[in-house]
Amino acid sequence: MSTAVLDQEVAARPARPAPAPIPMSRLVSVELRKSLDTRSGFWLLAGVGIAAVLATAATIAFAPDDQITYDSFGAAIGIPMAVLLPIIAILSITSEWSQRSGLTSFTLVPHRGRVVAAKLAVALGIGVTSMVVALTVGALGNVLGAAIVGVDPVWDIEATSLATLALFQILNMLIGFTLGVLFRSSAVAIVGYFVFSFVLVTLTEVLAATQQWFADLRPWVDFNFAQGALTDGASMTGEHWAQLGVTGFVWVVLPLAAGLWGVLRSEVK
Repeated sequence: MSTAVLDQEVAARPARPAPAPIPMSRLVSVELRKSLDTRSGFWLLAGVGIAAVLATAATIAFAPDDQITYDSFGAAIGIPMAVLLPIIAILSITSEWSQRSGLTSFTLVPHRGRVVAAKLAVALGIGVTSMVVALTVGALGNVLGAAIVGVDPVWDIEATSLATLALFQILNMLIGFTLGVLFRSSAVAIVGYFVFSFVLVTLTEVLAATQQWFADLRPWVDFNFAQGALTDGASMTGEHWAQLGVTGFVWVVLPLAAGLWGVLRSEVK
């Protein structure tokens, strides 16, 4: 068969359609399954519910009778959640490097930004679901605790306070996700989160107590301090939102942008 005839036959064949892009919904479902399939991931998620139950039981057992309120249960549950939820966000992104699955993921989906976006959607979805579960456990604990001590249940958290508490936990998850994207190492990102959340808080407290200039500037440069307005029970003012926006841009948006730049350009091995 001559080359000309072969070329004609090839040209006459119908063009093979390009495969459809993988929908975002499938990426999200895959990332959700990856978060639940491993034993560590499963027990970390289960730990949120377990911690909520233990915090509720401790509040019923040790809180004074006049402190059996929904606010007390919410505060007790919020402490372990503030630790566990950011770790879940960290592991959702660093697992690609720690488990050496990134090469497979980014080969199947070359657009790495879509994979990162799916991981962020799953992390935030898990965070919101965990908060709903924890607050439900707290509500049941409030009813049970009031029945045990013989008082009426006190529902002293308004809807706006619940919303700001949820925003506080979401921002904590974003910090963890940002550290995961920036360092791409589970151990380094987790240590970085504890340094940011605990060590840095102590240092800024000491500096604000000894240096007036920093005490005046602190609300505009300390993200942890700016977040405190979300949980102190006071209504957020315009200045509070501005401080939260400025510090969030410096401590979350800029590092996340730098981390994404690294993820999109780095060699995956």
